[in-house]
Amino acid sequence: MISFRHEVFFEVANHLSFTRASQVLNLSQPAISRHIKALEELYRTSLFERVGNSVKLTVPGNLLLDHLRQAKEVQIRLDYALSTQLDEYNAKGELRLGASTTVALYIIPEILSAFRQRHPNVRITLLNRNSENVLKALGNNEIDLGIIEGQTKTTAVSYRYFLSDEVVAVCSPKSELCYRDSISLEELKHYPVALRERGSGTLDSVKAALEEVHMKLSDLRNNISLGGTEALKNFLLVDNCLGFLPLRSVQKELSAGTLKQVFIDNLNIRRQFFFIQRHGSESDPFAQAFVRFALQGHNEML
Repeated sequence: MISFRHEVFFEVANHLSFTRASQVLNLSQPAISRHIKALEELYRTSLFERVGNSVKLTVPGNLLLDHLRQAKEVQIRLDYALSTQLDEYNAKGELRLGASTTVALYIIPEILSAFRQRHPNVRITLLNRNSENVLKALGNNEIDLGIIEGQTKTTAVSYRYFLSDEVVAVCSPKSELCYRDSISLEELKHYPVALRERGSGTLDSVKAALEEVHMKLSDLRNNISLGGTEALKNFLLVDNCLGFLPLRSVQKELSAGTLKQVFIDNLNIRRQFFFIQRHGSESDPFAQAFVRFALQGHNEML
């Protein structure tokens, strides 16, 4: 329904980059430029304004992008309706997911596998980023459905509760804390602590829990931050720092004794994960099918 030239425009407009569009579509940059030029000749107006090495949309370009987004959503619903007319599991299309690290590594794989087997004609991609960057990817139209921790103040996104999770303090046998079952909040201030990077949902959860007991991240002895759950876990396995990680991510290590959970008096770190979609795209049939499947699958595993 949407012409290839419009698909080219859609990618350039979403990324504001001819280079990125050429990578996504596997076309040369000259070919990308020819398609854009043809559209500009068709509509007799400029769609992009070139500013140095970057581009930005003109007013007509923004208008075309808005209408194309609506057209693509109609096309997705039409393709879904036609392909599932006789069998709902015969759906043909694409589902672009984005999930924060804990979900991508420890929660979604089993559900994703079962969904793929149920819907073999749906092409699935999964973007693994921290919560902040999953939210950005949704806003940039790089994904159709995200799963992040907590809710933000943005009004451009709709939220639906998925599940809850626990973050725990752990250390390796190299830490003197390995021989303690629990410590007080005051004692916590005197031990080296490794944390996740800014934008991480895990870090936000630790910060929020500390604030509830009238402490700040700056009260901790932290001089190292690592990007990603696995990076932090692998660091803690060989260092004497205390670290905060999702319980799901360290269950094997706790069972094997390579990491030990350290209880901190009055500090409880729980968080909630939500499905997120752009407002106006909540009716995306593939996203809705996955949300229903994931909720059902998670509840059955409880």
